[in-house]
Amino acid sequence: MNDFSRRGLLKATAAAGASAVVVPGVTAVGAASASAASNEPKSVDHQPTQLTGRIVRPNDPGYTDARLGWDQLFSHYPLVIVFAQNTQDVVNALTWARQNNVALRVRSGRHALEGWSNVDNGLVIDISELKSVDIDTASHIATVGSGLNQLEAVTTLAKQDLAVTTGTEGSVGLAGATLGGGFGFLTRWLGMACDRLVGAEIVVPSGSDCAKVIRADLKDNSDLLWALRGAGNGNFGIVTSLTYKVAPLKSVTYLQATWNGLGDLEGIFDAWQRTAPFADDRLGTQLEIHRKQIVLFAVLAEGTPEEAKQMLAPILSIDSPQVSAQVGNWGDIYAGFQTPIQNEPANWKFNSQFTNKPFPKKAISVIASFMQDAPTDDSNFFTQAFGGAVRRSPRGGTAFPHRNALFYSEPGAGWGTRGTQPGVCDPLTSQAQAWIAEFAQALLPYGNGAYVNVPNVGMQEWETAYWGSNFDRLRRIKAKYDPQNVFQYDQSIPPASC
Repeated sequence: MNDFSRRGLLKATAAAGASAVVVPGVTAVGAASASAASNEPKSVDHQPTQLTGRIVRPNDPGYTDARLGWDQLFSHYPLVIVFAQNTQDVVNALTWARQNNVALRVRSGRHALEGWSNVDNGLVIDISELKSVDIDTASHIATVGSGLNQLEAVTTLAKQDLAVTTGTEGSVGLAGATLGGGFGFLTRWLGMACDRLVGAEIVVPSGSDCAKVIRADLKDNSDLLWALRGAGNGNFGIVTSLTYKVAPLKSVTYLQATWNGLGDLEGIFDAWQRTAPFADDRLGTQLEIHRKQIVLFAVLAEGTPEEAKQMLAPILSIDSPQVSAQVGNWGDIYAGFQTPIQNEPANWKFNSQFTNKPFPKKAISVIASFMQDAPTDDSNFFTQAFGGAVRRSPRGGTAFPHRNALFYSEPGAGWGTRGTQPGVCDPLTSQAQAWIAEFAQALLPYGNGAYVNVPNVGMQEWETAYWGSNFDRLRRIKAKYDPQNVFQYDQSIPPASC
């Protein structure tokens, strides 16, 4: 059976007995905090500051690997890359950039889908090596370094039979996913990833050319915590650690159903959109349409295959799909459906939207038409069921506005071979870009908002598409914590004073 997924990362069958990933320097309980040491200064004097940490410059042998992101459609050449080893390295890097008037970007998992975590001739502050973990199993509070990726977070927590919402792609940075909202198989049960965020350590600008470390939680800087929950990617500062309220999770059922061809698409999609968002909150589902197959993935928290099949019966009863199911530890299941990055296409393009009402037949026919003409087998139309816990905001609220969405969807195209020609030179690039643009335009009448973690370039009103009526409040918070607009990129939040 072929492997298909949103970005080619869900294997057809997860290995339930797979070993959890070993994270260098990470232990589950009693590990050093990701936070700066308690005796570190919380800001620096207005004196010339030197860069610290693991520093990579253009003449260094590891520069090419250090500068490239996951999506090789985008290629940038920064002046210097700082791999922070602790919070003080981040303070020094931000201060240095301000003192030297150098553009900067913040990076963790390198999955910024429009390349905005990198910059030509500027400073990239990479936090991917901040990987410490401290778990209090009694209170179900976990504080983790912002350098963990989702695979590392899932498998480390799962060793303690604990979980937090993440997306399905293990190599994506946990911080980036959470700060933009964050959703996946556990969303309907545990809420958005940002809903589980109860605190963060963040480095913000201070004075005319300095930086300082502050804490954002429900007691201190609670307005900033609200903003970080859904709008925190590269807008207000550099998050160096995240504190989550995690949930007990001993086992899950992982189910996959596959239909060959697109002949049953209308019935399958309609049954899915009228079933999955209203099922038991423990059930999370993703439906993926490819040009030759339709694949349903489902995870049922603390449930059996029999329960999962019963909940999904309206969908599984259509035609005769190939169905497989297995039960296991969430960390083992999650690790089992990952695909190595080197086996993925080099170039990717996506477009995002949320939907509040079921797609009519016309919208489903649009999907069928475009998928039959998809540029590659790696292209797909991906959906994620919402409902359940997504409709409940956590204490303190969040900047994520799409609580009433029925489901999320995105067309995506993948093409090219890693390590060969740059994406801009690939003959498929123009075809894939045009396909996505036309597909997105055709579905526009059926959407209601977009997802900031999957940005839509060229969108006229991206501010309200991502954050709805929250945008004005976000601008006021931006003016409070970053009044000089130090953190800016193509679709960043400007301060209210601008």
